[in-house]
Amino acid sequence: MNGLAVTARDFGLEGPRGWAFRGVSFEAGPGSLVAVEGPSGSGRTCLLLALTGRMKATEGMATVGEFGLPKRMAAVRRVSALAHVAGVTDLDPALTVGEHLHERALLQRRFGGSLRALVRPRRERATEDGLRVEAALTAVGLDREALPKGSRTAVRDLERLEALRLSLALALIGRPRLLGVDDTDLTLSNAERDEVWALLRSLAESGTTVVAVCSQAPDDTFTVTTHEKEKADALAATGRA
Repeated sequence: MNGLAVTARDFGLEGPRGWAFRGVSFEAGPGSLVAVEGPSGSGRTCLLLALTGRMKATEGMATVGEFGLPKRMAAVRRVSALAHVAGVTDLDPALTVGEHLHERALLQRRFGGSLRALVRPRRERATEDGLRVEAALTAVGLDREALPKGSRTAVRDLERLEALRLSLALALIGRPRLLGVDDTDLTLSNAERDEVWALLRSLAESGTTVVAVCSQAPDDTFTVTTHEKEKADALAATGRA
């Protein structure tokens, strides 16, 4: 599936406590890897949620493919997915890897597919679910057989990088054209961060547009900063905003 172009023009979101982010402008073509860089508290996650149709921007505009934001938020949600977003896509530590994958495949079939897919014979539905799961696992490089207990490994027993790969795989089961990933470098070693960026590049190269939040992006990555929020705060403080 082809990724979607993403653009923003003076994009901003103001909440009860002030601007979450403001003045964000960029253009990214289909299949791009976009790093949203900024310190914690600079509105990185809010920007990610706004670009994927989960939060409503209050200033400027953005487009995801043919869909304009904030007017077409529901349409953008249908073609996008999120991974590793605290409070939104949290993994259940008590569930196993296999249970997470099975549950997501069922949800995708029930809410993300067509009516015709729902009435197909059970064997065909099960085969399609299996193909989706295996394709997602292959894309993120997660080998269930290499885990301590295979598919029966509980999420609480996964290493940080394995948990991130699982979150990405769950998002990819829906075959999104835009993938949003939060906190890509949180609590990871330098070597693990390199692995994550290599993985995200491979997902983008396969056609999916990827927007990834980080504290520091690699030098060779197209980067969008949320530092404009700090400028907006400074202007507001002087009465010139």
